[in-house]
Amino acid sequence: MTKSDSLRRRRVFVGILLLLGFSGILARLFFLQVLHAAELTAKADRQHQKTVTVEGGRGAIVDRKGKVLAVNMDVPSVFGIPTSLDNPSGVAHDLARVLHVRPDDIERKLKQERNFVWIARKLDPEQGRRLEALSLDGIGIVLEGRRFYPNGTLLSHVLGFAGMDGQGLEGLERRYDKYLSGEKQLVVLQRDALGRTVFPKGISERTPTPGHSLTLTIDEFIQYVAEKELDEAVTSARAKGGMAIVMEPKTGAILAMALSPKFDPNAMSGMSADRWRNRIITDAYEPGSTMKVVVAAAALEERVMKPHSLVYGENGRMEIARTVIHDHEKSGWMTFAEVIQKSSNIGAAKIAMQLEEARLYRYIKAFGFGEKSDIDLPGEMAGLTKEPKDWGRRSLASIAMGQEIGVTPLQLVTAISAIANGGWLMKPYVVSEIRDAGGHLVGRIEPHVRRQPISTATARTLTDILEGVVTIGTGRKAAVSGYRVAGKTGTAQKIDPRTGAYSSSLLIGSFVGYVPAEDPRLAIVVVIDEPKAEAWGGVVAAPVFRRIAEQVLPHLGVSPQEPAKLALAS
Repeated sequence: MTKSDSLRRRRVFVGILLLLGFSGILARLFFLQVLHAAELTAKADRQHQKTVTVEGGRGAIVDRKGKVLAVNMDVPSVFGIPTSLDNPSGVAHDLARVLHVRPDDIERKLKQERNFVWIARKLDPEQGRRLEALSLDGIGIVLEGRRFYPNGTLLSHVLGFAGMDGQGLEGLERRYDKYLSGEKQLVVLQRDALGRTVFPKGISERTPTPGHSLTLTIDEFIQYVAEKELDEAVTSARAKGGMAIVMEPKTGAILAMALSPKFDPNAMSGMSADRWRNRIITDAYEPGSTMKVVVAAAALEERVMKPHSLVYGENGRMEIARTVIHDHEKSGWMTFAEVIQKSSNIGAAKIAMQLEEARLYRYIKAFGFGEKSDIDLPGEMAGLTKEPKDWGRRSLASIAMGQEIGVTPLQLVTAISAIANGGWLMKPYVVSEIRDAGGHLVGRIEPHVRRQPISTATARTLTDILEGVVTIGTGRKAAVSGYRVAGKTGTAQKIDPRTGAYSSSLLIGSFVGYVPAEDPRLAIVVVIDEPKAEAWGGVVAAPVFRRIAEQVLPHLGVSPQEPAKLALAS
């Protein structure tokens, strides 16, 4: 073999090697840039891009006059970048002094193999200022929206509250969450070679739209009065709790909804669900003698009774189904009106017997008991009613006295409002308007008639009888100077959970009524749960009705009658 042949072979061999090498490179490029192009592009994007969700601020909630009840405010949240910390323990101790938490808890977060960790979110502004003053490397502060309730405990059971991430969890915040929540947008943030976030140009121009605002039927002043008077009554009676509702009987609009004890939605840490549950709509109780209003309405409408029809009171004692019904007065003959005004159990039982099961049950349902009112609040229960086929031999008499039936305070005030409203039963509601971030009307809630349980004539007759409850009957402490008041007292025994029988010491005192009787502007129910002092509804609840009404009526511009005209009307 000549020297030139050997050189040529070497060149061919090197050429083949280069060809194979380039072929491998081309194959690899084809593999990467064609077959796996989408996958690798996505991987590169993950390394240099970060997608975050940006949400517009939560909409405000205001009362009927525009006073703010719930609003979003920007507050500081602190985060850490563990991979950039040289001394996690020292940083944790510095942060702990401001955040008032254990340093160990913060240190555990800062030692994670992560590029980002939340240390504490939605802090007080003062804490944010102190953290900024520390100027710690690897620790950052951002502003987040936190729900704020400027009146603290006021209307807390109705407003509810929102969670850490802004979602509505209870009350109106939950019921109207889809309207209150701001628009959500996905924003892609770029990262530089060191992993630092670079905000894209124009991000501030793509701020998501804030949520809608709610205008309530609630009047802040009326709510304050209702809560104040209820709290004082509960404290004075050493009661377990209390509830009160103020409603416009002609529209069903809720002006106030108060519960005691209250809670502060700004400070929910460690609070149990029992504390924030709106018992006005979630819990049923036996109403006692306030149920006699429904019995009276049914008897008048069915013409079983007239105001002056006579009923014998059996001198305060009557046997039914091997049990004994008692009255607090040993009455003989009474008119139908006096049965209601004196709150006679025996009289009510006898009236119910003349109505019989089917008719009484029909009116119980017609007035809205045993069904949800569909108020725009979450968690409403229908109450507890039994069909006549499930009644016992004493059930007719028991239901007439407000036993063997469970109602909510909302159902009771809605029923009395039907009598005040000429027999028309309205749907209760709390939100009157929904507006977008620009103030444009999105929706308006109008008064809605559910049905007419009784005629207007029956409602007028019953109003006259219920006025007598306040002027000469058991509800005299509900009288409001200068105004005609119609209403009914109630005192109910609760079931003793230990014995399963009615308790002689666990009682509920209540009063439900409306004012002015001739042209009602307010329907009010007051319920005092387990008062330790006197438990009669006319003693413990009726005065609360009076104190609320005498402050709210002038606020609404309802003038009192002259004494001479008031006496003539009575």
